[in-house]
Amino acid sequence: MGPLCPSAPPDQDGAQVLGVVRSTERGPRVGYLNAHQPVTDEILAAAGPVDPRQVIRVAAPCQENRCSHHDGQTCSLAARIVQTLTPVGDSLPPCVIRRRCRWYLEQGAPACHRCPQVVTQVDAHATPAALLNGADGAPLAFEA
Repeated sequence: MGPLCPSAPPDQDGAQVLGVVRSTERGPRVGYLNAHQPVTDEILAAAGPVDPRQVIRVAAPCQENRCSHHDGQTCSLAARIVQTLTPVGDSLPPCVIRRRCRWYLEQGAPACHRCPQVVTQVDAHATPAALLNGADGAPLAFEA
């Protein structure tokens, strides 16, 4: 089995929920799941009116040359994240995909120290509450 992309689209084959995006005073942060959870129609529907990529981070098999971030050999997104983002922690966050994570395999722990602040899709008009609530306004119920 090949590497996994930790920021894949939710409709990709083999997609699994990596974590749930939460609003904090320091900006969005991913709360990682502690078990593999395939992306289901129910999970996607729970995002309500917002794009699911705003409320969940998804991992899926790396698409390599079919991805705009792959330069033919490595993930340029992982390199940019390490070069441009400030670490948000000193210890590695819990991660069920680390052994197969493309970012970790290429950039090591520095990628993991920045990973919790990466949100796959950002909507400048969405309020933090909208990012964490479903269509009925109730909080999304994912176990982190």
